[in-house]
Amino acid sequence: MRTAIGSDHRGFTLKTHLIKILNQAAHEVVDVGTDSDQSVDYPDVAAAVGEHVSQQQVERGILICGTGIGMSITANKFPGVRAAPCHNVEAAEISRQHNDLNVLCLAASGDHLETTAENIVQTWLKTPFEAGRHARRLEKITASPPQWIHPRLASGNAQKDLLLAGQNG
Repeated sequence: MRTAIGSDHRGFTLKTHLIKILNQAAHEVVDVGTDSDQSVDYPDVAAAVGEHVSQQQVERGILICGTGIGMSITANKFPGVRAAPCHNVEAAEISRQHNDLNVLCLAASGDHLETTAENIVQTWLKTPFEAGRHARRLEKITASPPQWIHPRLASGNAQKDLLLAGQNG
């Protein structure tokens, strides 16, 4: 599998470790940076991976920063990208089964970091999308603009709709 990987300075050491693991498992890795532990802006790295995934230059992407949150926010701005932080194996597995996550975001800190990250990545890469009812839900998520809004929330006035929803449900 062709996978883009990138990190900010906080994730550089873990990224380097994961690249070795991915190469050993015969994955083709596209390293978009950073190349040291010198401070960089994580949105730049996340954009590079997001663009690779969005343009289908790679099948998946992996991003690593302090928490994985900022990276996921940035990557999700690219069409077709579904990025989220996963801090354990169960979340990684469900992210693939239910959400067809194509960009995994990892935190660069935690207990037993390298082993935990390896297990998360290996699970995430081998887990297929289940489709079925999840495909319908994924279609709703990717619809632009959302065509599935509940009729009670369709007045065109979001603030009014939220107030009405609170009164009626």
